[in-house]
Amino acid sequence: MRPLTLLLNGLWIAFGGLWMAAFWLLAAVVMAISIIGLPWARAAFGIARYTLLPFGHRVIRRRDWTGEAGIGDGPLGMIGNLIWLALAGWWLALGHLITAAGLLVSVIGIPFAWAHIKLAALALWPIGRVVVAEADLVRPTLYGR
Repeated sequence: MRPLTLLLNGLWIAFGGLWMAAFWLLAAVVMAISIIGLPWARAAFGIARYTLLPFGHRVIRRRDWTGEAGIGDGPLGMIGNLIWLALAGWWLALGHLITAAGLLVSVIGIPFAWAHIKLAALALWPIGRVVVAEADLVRPTLYGR
């Protein structure tokens, strides 16, 4: 991990990343307790890791990463996102927005607030998205490997 990325992730943890990652982890555990929620639990665990250390990673559409349409891109993905929104997405998004509002008070908190706003959008509609390390992204093609 580059020094700047390490510094930004450290500041992120101090400015709300740790407690929001804990909420994502809680959502993942609650989903994993019910057998029906296992697909959402797997996604929530990945996003919890991303919420803890977001710098150096990017969220992109799974279709752009794999080059193929998956189950999360069609009607089943939409239904899955609607179920996620009703069960956990709205309160995770609300937590990110509250944290962002608190960070907007200071100048140093503005970039972190913007990151929380982007995570709030991800919290509302996560299925069909994938977290990718920026080092794995190659520029000549869209998101080819």
